[in-house]
Amino acid sequence: MTTMKRRTALATLATLATLATHALPLRAQPARPLRVVASFSLLADMARELAGDAAQVHSLVGANADAHVFEPTPADARRLAQADLVIVNGLHFEGWIDRLVRSSGYRGPVVVATRGITPRRMGVGFDPHAWQSLAHAQRYVENIRAALAAAAPAQAAAIDARAHAYAAQLAALDARARAAFGAIPRERRRVVTTHDAFGYLGEAYGIGFIAPRRWSTASEASAADVAAVIRELRRQRAQALFVENISEPRSIERIAQETGARIGGTLYSDALALPGQGPDSYLKLMAHNIDTLLAALQRKPS
Repeated sequence: MTTMKRRTALATLATLATLATHALPLRAQPARPLRVVASFSLLADMARELAGDAAQVHSLVGANADAHVFEPTPADARRLAQADLVIVNGLHFEGWIDRLVRSSGYRGPVVVATRGITPRRMGVGFDPHAWQSLAHAQRYVENIRAALAAAAPAQAAAIDARAHAYAAQLAALDARARAAFGAIPRERRRVVTTHDAFGYLGEAYGIGFIAPRRWSTASEASAADVAAVIRELRRQRAQALFVENISEPRSIERIAQETGARIGGTLYSDALALPGQGPDSYLKLMAHNIDTLLAALQRKPS
């Protein structure tokens, strides 16, 4: 074979090899999961439910921890700097989040989960605990879904499907709660909690919540605050008292001693329980709160 023929044959083989290589199906390289940082545990749980394997979700404020008094650390700033997406509640719930975002140098999207919700107000202040309404939780889910789908478009269909199924569970729990609370006379739906975190739940189901502290736990209830609650409890004949997983029970215990009202259990306001040690997901938290309230309110008044 002449040199020219050998060169022609080698060129033909190289071309065929190239064509064969391109004809093979290319194996898609798995994209790394999104790095998502949520401000507190309830938002982190919602994000995990919707994202599935598409994201690794970290909560700045952990289980049984109080976001009102949280103090970020340098490690939190580093975590935020490496994030692809940050999810916050808004309505001034996380008074520290804007400062943390600035100090971390994070430049990505910040999703405000309460966007589109009309909040409860007192004067110029907003009640940030909108997740205590299962109807508002549907808006949380939609805002988080849209952000995750935009950040991971290849996973958008799966994220949308999980969001649809999750929203259906929220709606079913809401319908059950409305029917159950509706069967209790409205004048008996009066309870006392540590701080005023359950106003949205109260509006949804016609429950009157009385608390010695307002929307934040940053300061202790004063003696005057506790005395005012005792007077209101007697006036409204509140059925039961409840402690919270994030708060000291001292004020509730004092009210129980002064009035003889029974403590009906623990409600979960601003944080999930530790895994395996109570309501460790948002749906479990809401079901627990609803069932705990119902058990107390369905008892005959003493």
